[in-house]
Amino acid sequence: MIRKITKQDKETYIKLASEFYKTDAVLHDIPGEHFEATFQELMRSEEYAAAYIMEYEGKVAGYALLAKTFSQEAGGVVWWIEELYVLEQYRSVGIGREFFDFLENTKDESVKRIRLEVEDYNTRAIALYKKMGFEPLEYIQMIKE
Repeated sequence: MIRKITKQDKETYIKLASEFYKTDAVLHDIPGEHFEATFQELMRSEEYAAAYIMEYEGKVAGYALLAKTFSQEAGGVVWWIEELYVLEQYRSVGIGREFFDFLENTKDESVKRIRLEVEDYNTRAIALYKKMGFEPLEYIQMIKE
């Protein structure tokens, strides 16, 4: 089951996000106050971000965090899957596929693109994303902090 995050999920969200940032799926850990700030923004509105808790057989199995932007290139809203974390014991049971189906079934006509990042060694995730219709981008992304 995929459900929207609630105020009652704060401890669960921060625990899962902290775990995610200690995995090799990300380049570096982030300060704990970033998790708190993100949770506060999620509770404030859905203007810029949305988060979901994924459950399997009544137990928390992971979470997903979306960032929302408007893209002239896409001609509308882009949902950027910032984080998609499924606990190890729940991988390969269909939760990822369920999440992508959930996104497809809940987006409205304003959402023109769904985007994500993946490390090149994460072949299981890449295989899933390709099955779900994602294609690699052929350019380099750059960042300034």
